[in-house]
Amino acid sequence: MLIRVRTNVGVWRVDGLDDATATVNDVLAKIATTRPNVQYETPLCSDPGCKNNLEADSTLAAQGFSHGAMVHCRVDASTTVSVLTEDAPAAGEAPTAHVGPLRRVVDKDGQIKLVPATESQQTNDKGFRKGMLALRDMKMSWTLAEFSALDSQFEFKMQRQEKAVCTQASLDIASISNFQAYCQRFQFKRKRAAYLYGKFVKAHEDDMVPTKTIVEAIYEPPQDIDPEAAEGFVLQDDPLEDRVDEIAEMLGLRKVGWILGHEAREPGLVLTNAEVIMAGELQLEAAGGIEDTPFVTVVVKPGEDGLVAVEAFQVSKQCMEMVAEEALEVNVENLKVCNVNETFTAIQEGKPSPTVENDFFICVVPIVQHNSETFVADFPRLNRELDDRTPSHDALKRELSKAGSAGWTFVDRLADFNLLLYLSQFLDVDADFAKICASVVDRSVELNDGYKLIIKSLAGLEGSY
Repeated sequence: MLIRVRTNVGVWRVDGLDDATATVNDVLAKIATTRPNVQYETPLCSDPGCKNNLEADSTLAAQGFSHGAMVHCRVDASTTVSVLTEDAPAAGEAPTAHVGPLRRVVDKDGQIKLVPATESQQTNDKGFRKGMLALRDMKMSWTLAEFSALDSQFEFKMQRQEKAVCTQASLDIASISNFQAYCQRFQFKRKRAAYLYGKFVKAHEDDMVPTKTIVEAIYEPPQDIDPEAAEGFVLQDDPLEDRVDEIAEMLGLRKVGWILGHEAREPGLVLTNAEVIMAGELQLEAAGGIEDTPFVTVVVKPGEDGLVAVEAFQVSKQCMEMVAEEALEVNVENLKVCNVNETFTAIQEGKPSPTVENDFFICVVPIVQHNSETFVADFPRLNRELDDRTPSHDALKRELSKAGSAGWTFVDRLADFNLLLYLSQFLDVDADFAKICASVVDRSVELNDGYKLIIKSLAGLEGSY
């Protein structure tokens, strides 16, 4: 069983766990073998905001985690240096760190460890697979069944997924139009990514699980355009990350996908290899492992007819598995294919292949549009550069001033995801927002006049509603 631990300094892979009995303490023990000095600022949690602590003694399976799942924590970055334990330390002593370059290898137990670069190089020359020990170094004798079982752990027999798990993605017209207009402002030359918030619902009443995705809002995290990056952009640390998810939850929403705006591409290039891998990562996070999920990837781009094209996709479950194992890598020379990590083998049409075409992983998702019955999407977006409008008290005043006209109420104008995010910087999220969001979600719940006065004061409005 493989568990991925997302920290503030990167993602750590913890594998070799027993899927039936492994606990949080087992994960921490595995981490300690290569990072014995790590200090945790938060326990392992199920959410990126590190608010929902996992039970240390309960099994991971009992807490809903399966192979490839992601857990979260925050650590002291200065204590996370990886070391190689050369000799078992005495009780109370710290492991001895190897001085010199280290490389990752897979040992005879299937564990990833750090060894001196020279040792790794020698191992690679005769290893069972690249980065692994030779068979004889693992044990002296092997049966055919044992060899086949070991080899199969690193083989992927490629199988195309016939259809997406998500049967339909319904996009809020106002939200998509706003994102599209910003991309058009730069003729789609500036690549842009954002997260989609909404709900997973059942497509039919007799369905066992939700398979339809309803997008109600879009949040654009801080990012830099970087043509040198594989994705074409770099997401920055977001001080609002936890707050966005918290407010979304109060509104009955969750992260249901991501959206990408990019310029026209050569025929046949639907998603680049970096985008396929990122889609796999996000689906893994949404599903809590290699499980079915309606989480979608939406693409906005110039169409061949000169109009804007909006399309939705998912990557296959096998792609999720390969991403979880880090078996897929970016090919910088050919964006239409993913490289297969040399430790693994992809079998296509009965033959090993060093690459897999991106299209092999991609499943098309049908799109429909709707006008949200709950939310509006008129407030200026956060984290944008060179936009005509920016989030401000004046923008807040302009939006809330529409209340009382054209049938709008004060709460109707307040029901804007990005407006609420802006407002959260000036109000107590824990004390105030649950009540404000309750009125937004259910209009029969009257918003307290005190909150109206506070919000009007922030906006510089006079009078009452």
